[in-house]
Amino acid sequence: MTEFSSGISQDFLPGKTLFLSTLCLFIRMFYSYTYIVADRIAGMNIFVRKRLVMPDKEEKTPVVPQDPALNDKLLKTRSILLSGEIDKECADRLIRQLLVMEAEDGDAPVYLYINSPGGDVDAGYAIYDMIRFVSCPITIIGMGLVASAAALILLSVPADRRVGLPDSTYLIHQPLSGMKGVATDIEIHARQIEKLRAKLDGVIAAATGKSVEEVAEDTERDHWLDAGEARDYGLISRIVSSRKEL
Repeated sequence: MTEFSSGISQDFLPGKTLFLSTLCLFIRMFYSYTYIVADRIAGMNIFVRKRLVMPDKEEKTPVVPQDPALNDKLLKTRSILLSGEIDKECADRLIRQLLVMEAEDGDAPVYLYINSPGGDVDAGYAIYDMIRFVSCPITIIGMGLVASAAALILLSVPADRRVGLPDSTYLIHQPLSGMKGVATDIEIHARQIEKLRAKLDGVIAAATGKSVEEVAEDTERDHWLDAGEARDYGLISRIVSSRKEL
């Protein structure tokens, strides 16, 4: 038996090399499969479910400082502005405002102005449920961009109390998850995203009078609508140009 100077058997080397090559190939195939599945899930577009996203990958919208004096004046006119990213802090602030207005007068109308690209689905549903919970009749005015979770919130009131400004734009689509990890966890989150999508499609269908199947087809990819298209679709009931039309 011929020996190398290192002491490794020449007859043993081919078998060891084959084993290491097979092991490396298996590892490469495993990680390739994991990232292929992750990328497939990332292809599902809607507002980001933040607890499914890697914290170091999140892109935060800059927070605009709140003006307490201006907020107090808005509250006196029973008006609420929902602007920017929808997150837990945004939801907490808006819910407090709704509860204060209900405590002051549960029968007086409230006007909610929305200009938002969307955000966290849990925060969106918290606002959605609270708007339906309080006794105040709330009118929602869409302006600028009403997208994703913001579109969900828009649908929390009856159709006759959903209006839009002439140049408002609307976006509905399906959930997005930036989740990455082992294949089993990705599969679990994929099932959760599908449940979330079915729930959202049901909300849109019930609010617009369309079938769930039609909504599911529309939300398969980003579905953009201008004010006129949003009115025809049923997201809003009419377009208003001045306060006196409310």
